[in-house]
Amino acid sequence: MKKKTKRTLIEYGIMAAVILTLYLTGLHTEVIGFAQRGLLATGLMNPKTEARANKVSDSSGEIADFNFELINSAGETVSLEQFKGKVIFMNLWATWCPPCIAEMPTIQKLYHDVKNENVEFIMLSLDENFETAKSFRINKGYDFEIYRVAKGLPQMYHSSSIPTTFVIDAEGKLAMTHKGMADYSTKKFKSFLLDLQ
Repeated sequence: MKKKTKRTLIEYGIMAAVILTLYLTGLHTEVIGFAQRGLLATGLMNPKTEARANKVSDSSGEIADFNFELINSAGETVSLEQFKGKVIFMNLWATWCPPCIAEMPTIQKLYHDVKNENVEFIMLSLDENFETAKSFRINKGYDFEIYRVAKGLPQMYHSSSIPTTFVIDAEGKLAMTHKGMADYSTKKFKSFLLDLQ
């Protein structure tokens, strides 16, 4: 066997071993999420926002469906109805989703910037095992509340991809839908969110 061919086979073997190790340990999601944070830093994937006067982006301004219940990390049942009158930032995510992991630090920063405003964060985990999501939140040090759906998610919140973020204004209208990851910690997005009150 030629020296070059042997070296190439060894390199591919090492790469395969690293990939397999990451996959078997579950770290592949973290590694891919970390790489995708670099893409978020470019701003190319940020949600489209416009001034309140124009209403906005990727959404029809239809009335949001508040008729469903959630279960929080403490096991308490919460109705979305109780958050009417607040701006709602609802994010569908899962621990096995690298783009979800990539955008989480920006959501955490946004949460800290607006948590004393009239904004409610509904971080809706789609993990089959909610304990996995709860452990993830604790391990990462995120202090926003996380939820799972108690029964069924209304049709208007069904999405073909995650993460998907819905923003509902204080009047109860769907102000924005963004599919895919985004950097939510920008001044522009924060202003957009606060202008929906």
